[in-house]
Amino acid sequence: MTTPLDTTPGPTQPAPAPLIAVDRAVAELRRGAVIAVRGADRRVVYVLAAEAATPDSLANLTTLAGAKPFLVLTGRRVGVLDLAPAQPGAMRLDMASGLTAEACAWLADPVVRDVARPDTSTLTLTPLADDCAAAASVALAKLARLLPATVAAVPPAGALLLQGVLVVEAADIAAYPLNAARSLRLVSQARVPLLGAENARIASFRPADGGIEHLAIIIGDPDGEQPVLTRLHSECFTGDLLGSLRCDCGDQLRGAIAEIGQAGAGILLYLSQEGRGIGLVNKLRAYELQDGGFDTLDANLQLGFDDDERIYHPAARMLALLGVKSVRLLTNNPRKVDALAAHGVVVAERVPHIFPSNGHNQNYLHTKATRSGHMF
Repeated sequence: MTTPLDTTPGPTQPAPAPLIAVDRAVAELRRGAVIAVRGADRRVVYVLAAEAATPDSLANLTTLAGAKPFLVLTGRRVGVLDLAPAQPGAMRLDMASGLTAEACAWLADPVVRDVARPDTSTLTLTPLADDCAAAASVALAKLARLLPATVAAVPPAGALLLQGVLVVEAADIAAYPLNAARSLRLVSQARVPLLGAENARIASFRPADGGIEHLAIIIGDPDGEQPVLTRLHSECFTGDLLGSLRCDCGDQLRGAIAEIGQAGAGILLYLSQEGRGIGLVNKLRAYELQDGGFDTLDANLQLGFDDDERIYHPAARMLALLGVKSVRLLTNNPRKVDALAAHGVVVAERVPHIFPSNGHNQNYLHTKATRSGHMF
């Protein structure tokens, strides 16, 4: 007996204050404003996105904090710059000669042009604790889909917090991905006949802070009491929409819809995690690095990201809201199997999802197989 999934939109709930604070901090950081991040030790740092570093913005940050700014990079970015061995977490970089906008650009952005290498002999590097404010600012830059680099300045002890500067807690930044996923709710759905799956509808899920939505393509009437044929697909503007030959994303998206349609029922979760979670702009930066000889994983590391920044809390939450406890997962990626299992979703079967390569994505697929463990 087939039990149709309950996809009735739920009631709107007020967004928790921590979610709103992080969402606002993301917006401020993206527009180049200075914000304050408060760490577990209650110390505050004033922070600016490294991408927004100009002579004027650095001077403003210095004036607000009453202290000399320093750069914060991921340990991976420091490693690829050969300034220190690569390591998890974030690192503080102080320049005895003073931090300049040009130095920020060269140190933070591997595709920056027309900027001379700074004198790194004056650099002092300090590893940062994960719960400190400066380290949290890099996590915030990642949430903002900016380069994972910030400029920070610590005000003198006892200095009063400036009015008008948005304050966000480091703990709230760290908890944001999970809290946003837990707050997802079904907000709308509509019938959308698709090529290869005419009996389809698309449901949208939004977090409580009004952030980025995720989508579910529900084909047929999946039986929530049985393992549901499911595909987790991270959005890919270039592959899904433009038909880019650099990846196999478009093939996987359309192939999954066709396969689920042929099976008669199933779900494709379309997750807003462009470029393995680094965002479209950073993905294009990674493409530029790939054109210079780096593979798809090393290009992300050059930018200061992990090789894969995606999370699967949203997928688990969406499946729970759809009444799905067990899936037959269309994937070649064992990490997705492990990630869903870690979030309480039973993966009853991994269903291979393989498509022929072309002359443009052979190296990309080879890297996925040899370095990420994809099963082709």
